[in-house]
Amino acid sequence: MKPLDLNLLVTLDVLIQEGSVVGAARRLNLSTPAMSRSLARIREAVGDPVLVRSGRGLAPTPRALALREQVRNVVEQAQAVLGAFGQDVNLATLERIFTLRANDVFVGGFGGRLREHLRRYAPRTTLRFVSEGEHDSGALDDDADLYIGSVQKFGADIKVQTLFTTNFHGLARSGHAIFHGVVTPRRFAAYEHIGVSRRGRSHGPIDEALAEQGLSRHVALITPTFYAAIFALADSDLILPAMPGHLLPGVKRLGLDLRAFDVPIDMPAVTVVQAWPPRLDSDPAHRWLRQTIKQVCSDASEAADAAL
Repeated sequence: MKPLDLNLLVTLDVLIQEGSVVGAARRLNLSTPAMSRSLARIREAVGDPVLVRSGRGLAPTPRALALREQVRNVVEQAQAVLGAFGQDVNLATLERIFTLRANDVFVGGFGGRLREHLRRYAPRTTLRFVSEGEHDSGALDDDADLYIGSVQKFGADIKVQTLFTTNFHGLARSGHAIFHGVVTPRRFAAYEHIGVSRRGRSHGPIDEALAEQGLSRHVALITPTFYAAIFALADSDLILPAMPGHLLPGVKRLGLDLRAFDVPIDMPAVTVVQAWPPRLDSDPAHRWLRQTIKQVCSDASEAADAAL
């Protein structure tokens, strides 16, 4: 068996992030020629150019983009294994309150699983969720340990890690008339909708997508959370047009007579990240929490995909 050089994975990870041989060399404290030689070895191992000339810089190939998350996960797992040898925190006796700034979608989808994991390995810790607040840009301007939510414009010093990507589905009671035929954009827009907005907004990307097809909808009910919307569905002929896919297994477990459907308009997926200030980057307990959240999200997302 040909020996594996795990350094190539680290190099590939940085190259994809930087999109530059010079930038990657600087981050890894290597000379530019040495980085170029590493890139040549990666190209040979992967069987793909990985990075190609684009304007004045380099752009990742489709193959490199497909490998990006897998490579990132492998590197993070390797770092976690090696970091465990120098870990100076006893999880069994750790007494700490972890404050996570996140919305109800994350709490409902992952909060229970995450707390169960902490109960097993760090039983004396407390998990405290606080709302995102009115202004997401200030999500890390307080004492929160982590911000968890969609990608924001963070400061250059903020550490960011992708957790998962979620798609959207429509939701209505099982006997709703929308299931009596193919769900076309016109039929989708014909029924009254529930809007979900913590700021009470009724207009958004769905309306813009419908307008491109000459259609409009009537948002008859606006709720601040998806969970309020879910329970309203069971007793009405409303439809919830954009339900995060990772919440659907939880809806099924509640036993509500609801059914999902594919939304007939373009609904871009949302990437969810965790972000933290540099002061906590090397904290052993915080690092363990981040790794745990990443693993719990990966496991739950795989289960949700299998259930759809």
